[in-house]
Amino acid sequence: MSQPGSNPNSAPTTTTPAKSPASSKRGLAVPDLITIGVFSALYFAMVAVATLASTLLLAGFGSIFLPAIAALISGCVFMLMVARVGKFGGITIMGMVIGLFLFVSGHFVLSFIASIVFPLAADLIARAGKYRNRIGLLISYVVFSYGLTGPILPLWFMKDAYVASLEARGKDTAYIAGVFAHINTGTFFISMAAIAVCALVGGWFGQRLCAKHFAKAGIA
Repeated sequence: MSQPGSNPNSAPTTTTPAKSPASSKRGLAVPDLITIGVFSALYFAMVAVATLASTLLLAGFGSIFLPAIAALISGCVFMLMVARVGKFGGITIMGMVIGLFLFVSGHFVLSFIASIVFPLAADLIARAGKYRNRIGLLISYVVFSYGLTGPILPLWFMKDAYVASLEARGKDTAYIAGVFAHINTGTFFISMAAIAVCALVGGWFGQRLCAKHFAKAGIA
């Protein structure tokens, strides 16, 4: 016997359980990978701009200060990608994509190794703050920015192997001499310090830009 006021022909209703935030954060999904791909392309474009700027403005010092210039102008791309994805693996994958391109384009093998180690460490740092801690993300971005040092570290630490790779690519003696003209202990420490300073400035600016514009628009 049906209860009073009930419709015997109506289908029983079911309630779909709400998706918990924890379940949505378990791992990277296809939309996350697409987002990472888009921001990896944007980051690569910023690296290309930094390459052009360093070549035109810094002459013989262009290659060793390229990572610093890239760190200065790419903070917004990094911070926005982290805000959009917010899961472990996003930072690592973005760094690996750039490193793979550098490796395929003929750079020294160490370029790919650095693009794994530093982005992975940056990912772990960001995860410790649940991808929301501003200081943690700033430190993460500084560490991530050292991923671009792969192509230049062999200039100081693996000169003979680097020269051999240049010769295998058909570079003449004059070109090789120009590459190593400014390679010494002083330029090593200056270039490494420049990356940290530029990444701090670029990351801070990226956080400000995301909070001021993208967060209000609902993008970040």
